[in-house]
Amino acid sequence: MALEHAILVSLSERAASGSDLVRRFDASIGFFWSATHQQIYRVLGRMEADGWISAEAVPQADRPTKKVYDVTDAGRAELARWIGEPTTPDAMRSSVSVKMRGASYGDRAALLDDLRRQLDEHTKRHSLYEFLAARDFPDPGALSAADLDIYLVLRGGLLMEEFWIRWLTEYVDAHTAGTTKESR
Repeated sequence: MALEHAILVSLSERAASGSDLVRRFDASIGFFWSATHQQIYRVLGRMEADGWISAEAVPQADRPTKKVYDVTDAGRAELARWIGEPTTPDAMRSSVSVKMRGASYGDRAALLDDLRRQLDEHTKRHSLYEFLAARDFPDPGALSAADLDIYLVLRGGLLMEEFWIRWLTEYVDAHTAGTTKESR
């Protein structure tokens, strides 16, 4: 997937300025596709030049005029083409997994401290996702179309965080129990 497609999805949901897009990436899309502010603005310029989006200048009181971007017919066609093409399953590339596998050859205590920190981050993110699901989707059974798609991606995020919480807990607990047994 290219950043362009993530931006097309976001702009298909609602027209936005570059700063609005940055906030959306920070608050939602960024949970599964990250981009820096500079990347977003650079890609917006390229997408506008390619005719996938158009920009409307919107004057603001006490601020410079801002550009609000929206998807063009060409952008909608590109997004539909991209959504329709087969997707190769994402391969898991995880440096923490390699470290876990090789922990016997290094500083396991430092790794366990890092895994506890990561476990805390995944637990916090899981709590955030639960909050968002309860706040934004109180009745998931009544959802359809775009709202159902957004909810199901959020559910995927919840399940992914549950995976990390369970796996990291299992690894830390196994080595904590192993340390206890070894020290007897």
